[in-house]
Amino acid sequence: MADETKPRSRTMRVLHGLWWLVDTGRRALLNLLLLAVIAAVAWTLLHRGPPPLADKTVLVVNPQGPVREQFSGSLRENALQKARGSELEQTRLRDLLTALDAGATDARITSALLVLDDFAGAGLPTLREVAAAVDRFRASGKKVVAWGSNYDQRQYYLAAHADEVWLHPMGGVEISGYGGRRTYFKDALEQLGVTAHVVRAGRFKNAAETLAASGPSPETEEADRELYDGLWADYTAAVEHARRLPAGSLAQAIAELPERLAAAGGDPAKLAAREGLIDAMKTRDQLRAALIARGERDGESFRQIGFADYAARFTPPAAGPAVAVVVAEGPIVDGEAGPGTVGGLSTAALVRRARDDDSVRAIVLRVNSPGGSAFGSELIRRELELARSAGKPVVVSMGDVAASGGFWISTSADEIVADPATITGSIGVIAVLPTAERALERLGLNTEGYRTSWAVDAYDPRTPLDPRMEQVLQSTIGHVYGQFLDRVAAARKTTPERIDEIGQGRVWSGAQARVRGLVDRSGGLRDALAVAAARAKLAPGYRVKYMEKAPGRAERLMAWFGGLGVSALQPALDAALPPPLPAPLAELKQQTAWLLQASEGRRPAAMAHCECAAP
Repeated sequence: MADETKPRSRTMRVLHGLWWLVDTGRRALLNLLLLAVIAAVAWTLLHRGPPPLADKTVLVVNPQGPVREQFSGSLRENALQKARGSELEQTRLRDLLTALDAGATDARITSALLVLDDFAGAGLPTLREVAAAVDRFRASGKKVVAWGSNYDQRQYYLAAHADEVWLHPMGGVEISGYGGRRTYFKDALEQLGVTAHVVRAGRFKNAAETLAASGPSPETEEADRELYDGLWADYTAAVEHARRLPAGSLAQAIAELPERLAAAGGDPAKLAAREGLIDAMKTRDQLRAALIARGERDGESFRQIGFADYAARFTPPAAGPAVAVVVAEGPIVDGEAGPGTVGGLSTAALVRRARDDDSVRAIVLRVNSPGGSAFGSELIRRELELARSAGKPVVVSMGDVAASGGFWISTSADEIVADPATITGSIGVIAVLPTAERALERLGLNTEGYRTSWAVDAYDPRTPLDPRMEQVLQSTIGHVYGQFLDRVAAARKTTPERIDEIGQGRVWSGAQARVRGLVDRSGGLRDALAVAAARAKLAPGYRVKYMEKAPGRAERLMAWFGGLGVSALQPALDAALPPPLPAPLAELKQQTAWLLQASEGRRPAAMAHCECAAP
């Protein structure tokens, strides 16, 4: 029996070995083929260019959501949004400007169409940047048409700069003015047993007023009145000039709105036509037909290209002398932060990268921030100071808001360029310490324990605020305010006493700030770039290099494939999203976001923050 099974066993081993070789070879071959396919797809995606652009193409400028200096959220979050089948609900300012300026000199682009229904707005300085680009496009001899189903105040600012403004027959133009009500939470917090203790330096520093008061202070009313009246005069003058309307006609129309609307039969579109705000009423299909007649048909519509796709065709050169742009947009925090928030460490690192880059000859800091952490602001300011010491000019370009900490980081600039409507200033410091001892009492909760000194729990939100802690914090806030005054005084070549007179936490428009010596000149980002290039003695043709944090491998892969397959997770994603908060609670969360960030370590922090936003 043993002799009969041996040969059979050897045969089986040979056959098994042969099968292993065949199977391994098959797998290796399939893997190689798969890798070859992936490599081919990757090469195609990386090297394929955009389809050729035909003549008589209309540039469609249809911004989605708010216009920002940079996309907020990570590449991964944006890819997830696309995977859900929705558009990215934000627009980058530089893409709008690139598309309009490139289209002005592109013979294949014959006109532009502004479709503003999905535009969620921006501050007046940003609106002015886009409107100026529209004007440059028109100056090239090309027509611009604006169309909307309904124009709000910000949308209409852009539409007014078009050659023709068209409106849906059932639409209207809603222009009302600036300002509005704030919600004050003191009484509600007291009912919950919570007290917001506010320590501040600056009579006008009202960043926490809504938490600690039942209504606006006289200082807040005074500052708001002067600020908003100035911005409103700026807005109305610009629109009346663009539409060739008599000065004061917008304010008069608003004052007599009930009577004028009644005379128009209650028809808002007819009223807009009577007031000279629009040129024609057209439905969407009539819009398409009119543009087909003026240009070329492409399928069921006119030949067109979206501004984002068009802007993507233009990539800045990778070599040559450059002016670096570092964007500081959003509240300022101490450490690392992604787009939409200014991290003291991460933004300082971007400035340092620009300083160490031999191709960068000058730096423009684009500020659109209400401030935040004084320490985070100082980290950024110091890096800018080092860049200047290294021989690289630094120019600050102020966007919609550059207040408090946003002004602090601007004090290391050789020159500050601000739009006349930029909200700036707010030179002051604040700290907020909420305590909820009465809430605990109502619940029957007591707190006690041994401490080697009163300072162990000098600030504990479960107990009343120790007066000694309040005194310590007031001294600290006063010291930080003194540093703030010294920094601004040195930058503006004046005395701390003079800065204290115009500081005190008060906000100013860019025009008001220039009169008071807080900024050097009026203008936008293009002006700041030109100033930086001139200071660096750069010839025309220099490149603009945005310094931004490089995405990680996972983010790049997610963005590359556009979130493929992620849509399968839609039910789980939807289930994870919290329901929307009631309006007052949502407002409280928004207004105290900076406070929550500052208090994560359970320590009071000096905040150079302004409760202000672009109107």
